[in-house]
Amino acid sequence: MVARLEITLKSHLFDAEGASLCRKIRDYFGWDPGAVRVIHVLTLDTDLTQAELEAVRREIFTNPVTQVSSFQPMGRDFSWAIWVGFRPGVRDTAGSVAIEAIADYLGRPPGAHEAAYTSKIYLFSGAELEQGQVEILARELLANDIIQQWRIYSRSQWDETQGIGLIVPKVRLAHTPAVAEIPIPSDEALMALSQERNLALNPQDVPVIRSYFGRPEVLDARRSAGLSAPTDVELEAISQARSDHCNHNTFRGKFHYRDLATGEETIVDNLFKTCIEAPTLTIQKQKDWVVSVLWDNAGVARFDENHNYAITGETHNSPSNMEAYGGSLTGIVGIYRDIMGTGKGARLVAGLYGYCVGPRDYAGPLRPRLHPRRLLDGIVEGVRDGGNKHGVPTPFGNLFFHPSYLGKCLVFVASLGIMPREVLGEPSDQKRPRPGDCIIMSGGRVGKDGIHGVTASSEIYSENTPAGHVQIGDPYTQKKMHDFLLEARDEGLVTFITDNGGGGLSSSVGESAQFAGGAVVELDEVPLKYEGLDVWEIWISESQERMTVAVDPKHLDRFLELSRRHEVESTVIGHYTGSGKLHLSYSGKTCAQLDLSFFSEAFPQWEFDAHWTPPEARGLLEPVLSEPRDHAKLLHTLLARPNLSSREWIQRQYDHEVQGGSAVKFLVGRERDVPNDAVVLRPLLDSPRGLAVSQTLNPTYSLIDAYPMVAASIDEAVRRLLAVGAFLDEIGGVDNFCWPSIQYDAVQNPDGRYKAALLVRANWALRDMCLAYGIPLLSGKDSMYVDGHLPGAFEETHKVSGLPTMQFTATGVVPQVSRCLTLEPKVAGDLVYVLGSTGNELGGSEYYDLMGEVGLNVPTVEPRGSLKLYKALEGAISGGLLASCHGIYRGGLAVHAAMAAFASSFGMTLDLQHVPQKECAAGRLRDDQLLFSETCGRFLVTVSPACREAFEARFQGLPCARVGEVTQDPRLVIRGQKGDILVEESLASLKRSWKQGNPATE
Repeated sequence: MVARLEITLKSHLFDAEGASLCRKIRDYFGWDPGAVRVIHVLTLDTDLTQAELEAVRREIFTNPVTQVSSFQPMGRDFSWAIWVGFRPGVRDTAGSVAIEAIADYLGRPPGAHEAAYTSKIYLFSGAELEQGQVEILARELLANDIIQQWRIYSRSQWDETQGIGLIVPKVRLAHTPAVAEIPIPSDEALMALSQERNLALNPQDVPVIRSYFGRPEVLDARRSAGLSAPTDVELEAISQARSDHCNHNTFRGKFHYRDLATGEETIVDNLFKTCIEAPTLTIQKQKDWVVSVLWDNAGVARFDENHNYAITGETHNSPSNMEAYGGSLTGIVGIYRDIMGTGKGARLVAGLYGYCVGPRDYAGPLRPRLHPRRLLDGIVEGVRDGGNKHGVPTPFGNLFFHPSYLGKCLVFVASLGIMPREVLGEPSDQKRPRPGDCIIMSGGRVGKDGIHGVTASSEIYSENTPAGHVQIGDPYTQKKMHDFLLEARDEGLVTFITDNGGGGLSSSVGESAQFAGGAVVELDEVPLKYEGLDVWEIWISESQERMTVAVDPKHLDRFLELSRRHEVESTVIGHYTGSGKLHLSYSGKTCAQLDLSFFSEAFPQWEFDAHWTPPEARGLLEPVLSEPRDHAKLLHTLLARPNLSSREWIQRQYDHEVQGGSAVKFLVGRERDVPNDAVVLRPLLDSPRGLAVSQTLNPTYSLIDAYPMVAASIDEAVRRLLAVGAFLDEIGGVDNFCWPSIQYDAVQNPDGRYKAALLVRANWALRDMCLAYGIPLLSGKDSMYVDGHLPGAFEETHKVSGLPTMQFTATGVVPQVSRCLTLEPKVAGDLVYVLGSTGNELGGSEYYDLMGEVGLNVPTVEPRGSLKLYKALEGAISGGLLASCHGIYRGGLAVHAAMAAFASSFGMTLDLQHVPQKECAAGRLRDDQLLFSETCGRFLVTVSPACREAFEARFQGLPCARVGEVTQDPRLVIRGQKGDILVEESLASLKRSWKQGNPATE
């Protein structure tokens, strides 16, 4: 029986969701939508009786204080109605929870085919909107046609007895699964097949693949298994395993690097081995706190004598660019599963984010799939729901605007976990499946989610066709699985665990089989969301909320019992072997048999030409700018710029306090609204130890050179940790590269060789900085192909490549969280110091960007000198000599002095005469250079007069100078080098400028 339940707020109550939508319409389109009322729709396809339907309406789905509900249409008194719901096959988390709630209430399990589908009706009234405007609202604001469908009703079209009718987006596939054998008689035939099926095979790999299937011993073994030509299942598995995403072929490639200015040539063989693996293994030998790196889902480091922490990060760019909410939600819950699948499993303690998008107010001729404003809103909401609904705090993140990200946005996600160092006497970071262990898939079911798009082009579309290439995460299901697997771990039931991310079972089982020595999987045992999936789709689907677990058969009953208790579906789909083969069957027949050794064969190394042209040879120059006449006005302007202004509107949407471990919060200061340098978490509430976390990115520096871009980002991450009280010797890092295409093509990618050179230089910087600062890379990930092809005003196509970008995440253990510092001054009368010398380094800066310039003098890092200063600062903080500490980052001294000051209730004076300077050709820097230079290695600190002597003694011989003091008068006063007052502004006015870009205040 199908029934439609409509729920809405009582008429006298304020509809916040409708009001928020009205604000977006005014902001996005400049239209007056009048008033909007939202009706939530729950379509139930169940076996419930009429009496049971009425009971669940009243007792479960309606709040009698604030809501009214009915199984009859509730739409009245409107001019337009827009209905929006999911397409068939898209994960409907709220619908699934509704079925669970009904089952709990009625005390019986749901029927095998019972389902619920959620949707919304938006009723517009009080304004005259035209049909075309309403269609734009439905298409561009309320729905994403990749995952959602919609219908528009005018008042005259509305049937008050039927409303929207009964819309049931159930998947129905009139298809019988089959396994296809596909002859590959030539290299050309296999490449044509790759094009047809979107396998994305590299031409260099094709001869190796064909050679394998032609070997006499392979042919004999296949005949014994009932196979001859390769099957579609095998070709899909090979495609997944050889993809750049899974195998990192670019970073493992060979680069022919040539400096076009000098003619010098260098062969760079395998960036991963030379710039990531080698330095990390060298550093690991020197630091006993580094536990596990470079092989698992996340890196593992020591937290205390009895616990380790785990950390990892990656990107979810392409999915978020297509479907902002679902892409970012899937990204954050996916990175959570990496932590859940590290070692024998870790408990999640935090999620982190980084967003790089086009200008929020973009009004140019290019037409990205989603306008940056809507794109960012969707991304923010996806990560919000992924964390808040999973019970994981989201305490830190980045946001960067630049036109280059119009082609493809960047969505960085990272996560941290805590785990016991041992489980039942065995190291918790170690895992290995054994022959005979059961292969269990736990969590969600398999559908057409995340399949590489071939389904959309190979099926006739109907209203019951699933939206196959989009994944939607379900944080509720994953939270239950998280708690269940931790309990199973603590009982010693888990011998191996990993997540089903990219490539699905093909990746998780295929890779874990390498540890055991083989695997047998019965694909018809895999639980499906709906019938009709082809066998290869079952194998590579990326449906969410799934983990692959190895369990000893003697523990199987207990494992399944715990699974049922936590309401998590777990199914035995096969077992590990020592056969050396990956053997897949369906309905009792072999559908794939591959030697595991094949995946580690000598596939040709990808090769790239990398041509470096120094910035001077590319025509970059330092701009000739006159000294500003009004430094105060300039400071207000900079504070209001998108890449410096308040992001409180994002941070307030994320729960920082869940789990109760926020020792130093992201937002600090008198009004708790200014972002601190780093956050400090207490993952164990009975311990005073903390885990400090920071993240950084500086993509505009790569406009000049990617080497200083990476170096500056790492240096900034280190300074952010030091500013809260972490120690240099225990800093770990995570590198996440996002790069445009580097393969040279005279037409499609004429600057590919230059972009390849930038990638080489970025990795050289990563290697050099990590070795200089002793930072092991605990984890990391690369994401290539950050390019987009966008239609323009006249339908012409424009290629837009994202800036070469690296986000660096850094962690450090803090022995005593009560001794941590924050950025705001604490007491009037304290002394203000600048640590580190300022240079004429404004290339790629916020100041130059404001002036429409790039510049040449990009900030550089001098590790040897910086380390001496950092060690002195570390000692001063641990000795209790500082009252506050804040690094000087993007925007320069003036911007960060203003932020530190208006975080407090006190004012601040600065005298530029005393600011330490680097040597320069002009003798001394100009005032605007001192104020806005982004030179690395600098801090702004406050010190009590009582600690002055001890503090200055620690920095004897280092670039350190007293430049002002904290005042009772809440103003920022900055004197120039000639003694003139450059800035004299109230902190309230500066803060207003800083909050101008906050959508919550627009």
